[in-house]
Parts: sequence; C-alpha cells; structure tokens
Amino acid sequence: MPRTTKAAGSVALVTGANRGIGLAFVQELAARGARTVYAGVRDPAQVHGQFDGLPVQVVPLDVTDLGSVAAAAAACPEVNLLVNNAGLFTGNRLVLARDPDAARREMEVNYFGVLNMTRAFAPALGAAGGGYIVNVLSVAGAFPAAFMGGYSPAKAAALFLSSITRAELAGQGTEVTALIVGSVDTRMAAHVDGRKEDPRDIAAAGLTALDRGEYTCDTDFMAIDARARYARDPVRYERGMAKLLNATELKTGR
Repeated sequence: MPRTTKAAGSVALVTGANRGIGLAFVQELAARGARTVYAGVRDPAQVHGQFDGLPVQVVPLDVTDLGSVAAAAAACPEVNLLVNNAGLFTGNRLVLARDPDAARREMEVNYFGVLNMTRAFAPALGAAGGGYIVNVLSVAGAFPAAFMGGYSPAKAAALFLSSITRAELAGQGTEVTALIVGSVDTRMAAHVDGRKEDPRDIAAAGLTALDRGEYTCDTDFMAIDARARYARDPVRYERGMAKLLNATELKTGR
C-alpha cells in the first residue's frame, strides 16, 4: 500500500497537546494513520477525555524544564515526528510592559522550548532515518507585531531556529517545516476580533506542507494576507500598526 502521508505509521510527539492547535495536531495525526501519538502536557491533570479513542499516550512535559524534556526523550525513544507547538502569549507590551519578566517567559517557551525539544529529540530522529520536525510559529514572528510584545520577537527567533535546525540536521536527513500561523480560534486568540480559523484546518495544512517538503508554510488566509501586505510596504504597515496600537491603549488604558 503506498505511503500517502508522512504521518502514516509514524510515532509522533506533540507539545502543548491538550488543547487548541496542539490537540488538533493530535487528532489530525491519528486521522492520517499515526501509530502512536505522545501528547506532551505540562499538567496531565488537565486531560479530561480529549484523547479518548485515539492512539495517544500522555507524557508529562514542560518544554522549559531540561529535566522534564530529557525524561520525555528517554520515555519516547522511537519518535520520528516532532511537533513543537507549545506556546505562551502574555498580552504584555515589550518596552512598556506591565510585567517586565513577561518577555523572558515568552522567550523561554516559544524559543528555548523549541530548542530544548529539538536538541533532545535530534538523536532519536536521526536513528529513525532522519524524521520530521514541525514548528508551529506565528505571523507575528514573520514581521514585527507591535501588539504582541515579547511574543513576536520570540516567534521570530524560532523561525530562524527552524532554518538553522534544517541546515544542521541535513546530514542525518531530518526535514523541518515551519508554520506561519495567523488568527486561530483558540484560547490564546480570545482577545482577537474578526475571522479565526479552525485549529484542525491549521493542523491539516501543516501536515500537508510537511508531506510536500515545504520549508515554510503560511497556513491560513490571515498569514498569507498579512505577509503580503507587509512585503508590499513594510513602513506603511508598521506605521498603521503603531497608530492602531496607540489608539487601543488610549481607549483601554493599557
């Protein structure tokens, strides 16, 4: 039987797997024939039937804790598909932050968390013939997003990390796909007005991009549109964002 998708028969691990895009990746991997999906969850007590009927094993995992990451790597040595999805958005500004430590926490999860997982699982991926990495990033990391304080720089760093990982692990055959994600109907985007995508559509787009061997994939309309508008006139785009940001601050007092 021909292999129709890289997910088929895979042993995958998804970080931040108990809700939102992470849960959607678990569901989509199962639908595409994954043999086992390890669901990395910081607090297993937050699992309340999300994975019923799926080929899932829950793994306690905090991507910012090197001991936790090492334990997960030891417990899941057969992983050949890693989805780095766990993310943190604090809603703070960057320079004018209410919480000056927020940017550091966002960098720890959104950048160092991806680096921690990639370093820990690279040997297993190599042993599996190269394997695959999918990094769930953001349109806020594709260009400066003033609304997203420390989150935007952290996701930008993770985008560069994706390219460097691809180069460094090319010798062992590891494929890396970075997903540029727009506005999605998740708890993280509860503050966002307007059109929001279904998380399952994002997961499907991401795994299809992996199948095609794409290096970077805009997963949805907002990501495509925002990147195009920024590319056409970055100065105008940034000025417009600054005006809107300042108008919002005057209205809300934030």
